[in-house]
Amino acid sequence: MDESKLNETKLTLSSLEPGLRAAVEAAQEKKAGDIVVLDLRGLASFTDYFVICTGTSHRQIESVADEVEASLRALSQRPTHKEGYPRGEWVLMDYVDFVVHIFTPKSREYYDLERLWGDAEKLAVAS
Repeated sequence: MDESKLNETKLTLSSLEPGLRAAVEAAQEKKAGDIVVLDLRGLASFTDYFVICTGTSHRQIESVADEVEASLRALSQRPTHKEGYPRGEWVLMDYVDFVVHIFTPKSREYYDLERLWGDAEKLAVAS
């Protein structure tokens, strides 16, 4: 099988539920890099999607996290769990149906969630 077709996605930004789309758009607004949505439905029991993106500095990572939180608060959604904000290497925000991961380039490479969840459909979003 052609490997380039393996993870070809049917996901589009417009097909995402409003909260998930708002999280992606908030990351775009703050110029997060390499934004990816992984569809984990059927692969994980703890969430349906990951939003993964990269910030180039501690300050940008905080800014992206703040924008995501503000955008979702406007939709009456709050994270059930949030960690990593003070350290700024990897911020995780759990919204139950989706989890937002904001990494430094080094941390993203180290944890390599896209490889770990390689069977997931993937939507790469233009920054």
